[in-house]
This record gives sequence, C-alpha cells and structure tokens, in this order.
Amino acid sequence: MKKEDIPHIKFNSISEGHKFFGLPAPAHPLISVISSTNSSLDFSKPAANHILNFYKISYRPKFSNRLKYGQHYYDFDQGGLLFASPNQIIGKEDHDPMDVSGCSSHVLLIHPDFLWNYPLAKKIKQYGFFSYATNEALHLSESERDTMLSIFRMIDDELNNRIDDFSQDVIISQIELLLNYANRFYKRQFITRKAVNSDLLQQLDDLLDNYFSDDNPLNEGLPSVQYLAEQLNLSPNYLSDMLRSLIGQTAQQYIHSKLIDKAKEILSTTSLTVSEIAYTLGFEHPQSFSKLFKSKTNQSPLEFRKSFN
Repeated sequence: MKKEDIPHIKFNSISEGHKFFGLPAPAHPLISVISSTNSSLDFSKPAANHILNFYKISYRPKFSNRLKYGQHYYDFDQGGLLFASPNQIIGKEDHDPMDVSGCSSHVLLIHPDFLWNYPLAKKIKQYGFFSYATNEALHLSESERDTMLSIFRMIDDELNNRIDDFSQDVIISQIELLLNYANRFYKRQFITRKAVNSDLLQQLDDLLDNYFSDDNPLNEGLPSVQYLAEQLNLSPNYLSDMLRSLIGQTAQQYIHSKLIDKAKEILSTTSLTVSEIAYTLGFEHPQSFSKLFKSKTNQSPLEFRKSFN
C-alpha cells in the first residue's frame, strides 16, 4: 500500500487517545497532561497519519542536529514546543525523525469544548503557531524551557489534585499564560534568526520580482501567500508572522506592496491602459486593481500617471 493510501487514524476524544496508547483514563475528559515521568507513552505507535479532534502542545527534549532552518542550525538544542490544532493532519514523520529520545516528554491535550464560553475559545485561533510546520517549532533556551514546563506541571497538578468549582477557571488562565509565553518566545526566535529571515526576505523579493517579470500573472493570476510559502518551504502563517516581525507587514500586505510598486513602474514607463496593466499583473477585473491601487496610494492609476508625468 502506498503511503498516500494509508488511512488516517482519527482520535475524536482525548479518552480515545489515552486508550490507544494504553494510558489510564484522563482525570478530565476534555483536557490531559501526559509526561514521560508518569507514563510509558510511545509516540511512534501510529503507523499512519493521524488527526486529532483537539489541540495538542508537546515538548520534545531534543531535536535532531541534522534538521536545519534554511541553511542555519536552530537557535538552541535544549528542545522545544510543537503545536497542532484540531483536525490538522499529523504525519508519522512529525514524530519519529525529529525526536531522538523516541517521544515527547510532556504533552498537553485540550478539547475545544473545554474552552467553550471562555474568551480563549476564540482567541486561541489567533495564535498562528498552531498551524506552523514541524520544522518551524519553537526552540527554547534553558530558562524558557523551565518556564514552559513549570506551566505544564501546574496544569497537571490542578487536574490531579484540585478538581473543584474553580479548577476550570484556573486551568484556562494557565493555558493562556503558556500561550502568551509561546508568543513572546516566538518573537524572540524571529529576532535571533534575523540573519536567516533576512535571507528569506531576499528570496521572497526575488520570487515576486521574477513572478511579475514573467508571464506568470497572465497565466496563473495574482501570487498567493500559499504559493510563496511553498516556494520557501514555510507554512503560510509562519511566513506572515516572520514578515510582520521583520517589516511590520503580513505576507498578503507584502504581496500588495510589491504589486503596487510594479504597477507604478508600468504606469510611469509605458502607455498601457489601466485595464491592460491590471491583466498584466494578474487581476481578473480592472476595477479590483484600481480599487487596490487607490487604497494603497490615495490616487487612482490615472491620477498617479498624470502626477508622475
């Protein structure tokens, strides 16, 4: 059977996951903390891609030194965090090759229903790192690791020792704390990888310049964030967050910026009509081009051409 033909294993509940791995039933049906100190969980057990119906945050104590970010090694070798959102396909390759210890040492599983009626239910979807690729994991310094694992332990302690009317409120606050720290540490990671990210920015510039210089817009339409991310071997969310950290723009805003620059060049150096320019740049409708141009420059394309001349 080909790899792509292997069916997905789907875990609809946290209890199903516990049962599959031979673990005791979770203390709470909607949230669980699993650690290597209190279980013999083998994360290499799934023989196929699998889908979780809940959030997963896992800490791996060691990543393979063979894995690189671009052409550079990761910031730290003390391990790091991986995030997965509900209904995200997790491949077996996301578990074996990177994890020289054989398994993650701490895993937090959160069913969306646990967050129901809390602001975090909506806010958690805004954290882009839940859709980052495995090679975009959050690599932690020793002090960052200690901070994160202390929160894992607090949640585990609350689940196993203090289930009462206040437990859910407390645990929700602890999850928010963990996510806020993850956000902070990812911002640090973008800074410490500034040289690498600057190289990626140059590659992105070249990609867009080449895209608009060829007949790609006429044949393929406007370049998408997904297309650019694939060319750079990044996830779309990671690309956008990286750009926001570097230049204060998302990937979509960056595409629009480059597109407007190209439009200005054509308007100032050719006599092509606005419609011809719109089609040249990949727009299906000239009105869409004119609307975007004016929103970015406060001028219509013809007003810009007139002022330039």
